[in-house]
Amino acid sequence: MKKAVLTSKEHHFFKTVYNAAFANPFSDLREKLDIKIAGLFPSASRREGKDLCIKEVARQIKKLENQGRADINAFHGPDKDIITIVFLFDIFHKFRDDFDRLIENQLKAGDTPVTVPFAKKAMHMLHTKGFDEKSVSHYFALSYQLRRAFYFISNLLVGSSPCMKKLKKHLWYNVFTYNIDLYDKFLWNKMEDFSTLLLGETGTGKGTAAKAIGSSGYIPFDIKKHSFTQSFTQAFSSLNLSQYPETLLESELFGHTKGAFTGAVDDYQGVFDRCSPHGSILLDEIGEIPNHVQIKLLRVLQERSFSPVGTHEISRFNGRVIAATNRPKKDILNGKVFRDDFYYRLCSDIIEVPPLSTRIKEKPSELDDLLAFTIQKMTGTHSEKLILKVKRIIDRELGKNYQWPGNVRELEQCVRSVLLRRDYKGKQKDEDKTVSLAQELIQGIKDQDILVPSLVSGYCRLLYDKLGTYERVAKQTGLDRRTVKKHIMNFKRD
Repeated sequence: MKKAVLTSKEHHFFKTVYNAAFANPFSDLREKLDIKIAGLFPSASRREGKDLCIKEVARQIKKLENQGRADINAFHGPDKDIITIVFLFDIFHKFRDDFDRLIENQLKAGDTPVTVPFAKKAMHMLHTKGFDEKSVSHYFALSYQLRRAFYFISNLLVGSSPCMKKLKKHLWYNVFTYNIDLYDKFLWNKMEDFSTLLLGETGTGKGTAAKAIGSSGYIPFDIKKHSFTQSFTQAFSSLNLSQYPETLLESELFGHTKGAFTGAVDDYQGVFDRCSPHGSILLDEIGEIPNHVQIKLLRVLQERSFSPVGTHEISRFNGRVIAATNRPKKDILNGKVFRDDFYYRLCSDIIEVPPLSTRIKEKPSELDDLLAFTIQKMTGTHSEKLILKVKRIIDRELGKNYQWPGNVRELEQCVRSVLLRRDYKGKQKDEDKTVSLAQELIQGIKDQDILVPSLVSGYCRLLYDKLGTYERVAKQTGLDRRTVKKHIMNFKRD
């Protein structure tokens, strides 16, 4: 085949498309490139820019087809690299609505992979552009992954404040790295080596962010079955580590054999055994696990292997670990939460989920967006009337400067309360309670009017704020870890 060459004008246009294909879709750069490709003014809307960009790319490719140059093998060198990505960009966007319907159908079907009716047509288009059989299957699977990532990051994480834009951008990089070309060439099947730690206050949505990552992994396509090898609904699982007593925590993580301990009447698969080959696991509240469990988890992260309780047999873990904690970042960086070796292996990437107060401060209309999303999720209907009703009561009862200490989770509670009884008081700060907890406990002892349970709970809370983990508090007080946790969780200042 005689090699074709892009003209200077074609090279300039397609190079811009090439750059757009690799740009983070949640970045301002991608928006600017879409507008540039479409030939619009910078003031054009994001949606308008994207739609016209796609049409203009298709129009320019049609010219290549009419000239017999619409084949990646017709080009060589940098021109071939550019035109390959341009063709992939074009075909991906031709089927983006089909991918969205596929995602929704898979959500309804659950764990059984659904048939992909448009796969044959999409793959035929790739073939006609010169892609070989192996590349066709891979790029179809990659296209599905790209659309899933965009779908879940967009739909699960509501908000467009600067800090939320930053979060969405970061999540995309966590799935595909900062350079999709790098990801495609070297890392698409090796992301299990990149563990992630999500930080944020209680109720900010760390689990939602983890689900967006976990539902967006690469899943191969099975050409013979006309479906992907597994449903993405199976690809994500989570475990709240603080809900298990220390005696059962290792069993939940690594499994156990029959007779491994009293009550182990059967073999049991832990969360690492249950994780699918293309899946991710969220280990929530990881900041509360004891040292010896950190050591065993380090082996999973480093060697990808573990042994169930009661046996020395080695099992392999092929998934990706996502962890979450509400512990402050400074405590983590100062070594108050994790062993150094565990920290360095766990934190390939640290993602901070912003508090609701910051989001609303940056963009007040974010509250309206979240109310609309929450009410629709609860009622199944978008209702401006309900949104205004809830907003009026929030403004009246809480004021515009309410800090939302429970974050998005508290907002959901607020909406339920308003819908049930037209009222929500929130957690107001008591300005009179400025005395430190230590001073409060000492004063209670001096006055001899503090109950023993309150004294113990307060002391445990005081130590927890200083030491950072239930385990360390248990060691300091001589109490059982579960007892310590119970005291801390039930602690209330009078």
